[in-house]
Amino acid sequence: MRLILEASNGESRGVLEYYDNANAFKEWADALESFPRHSRAVFLHELGSERPEDRNAHYFRFRAFTTDGLGHCAIQIRMNNNAELPDRSISEFCIRAEAADINRLGALCRKFSILEHEVLHWGLKEGELYATRLDAEQAL
Repeated sequence: MRLILEASNGESRGVLEYYDNANAFKEWADALESFPRHSRAVFLHELGSERPEDRNAHYFRFRAFTTDGLGHCAIQIRMNNNAELPDRSISEFCIRAEAADINRLGALCRKFSILEHEVLHWGLKEGELYATRLDAEQAL
């Protein structure tokens, strides 16, 4: 399925259009709904490659991880459109999040995987699914 990921941590922002299997959202849900399971927990989803010899159209990394033994968490996002200069676009940043915020993202991913919604919007304190992009634009 065709996806457009728009992400920001308030200081940095990135957008990547890519293709992935709908089952990826079930995988995300399974990992994130109960994240973290231990003090060194990591969930990693990578798609594509940044190595030119691999000839991938893009690279996407989503990594949820704990930042300390107390269970504080963050999400790392890295997006690379793998275009030649001057059209290349690379974004990488982290979003600090509480475990409950990551768990809520997992629950949204599970509902999104049913493919009845076009937009999944997640923020640190809120999250919503929208039937269409127009519905999301009007609400946000």
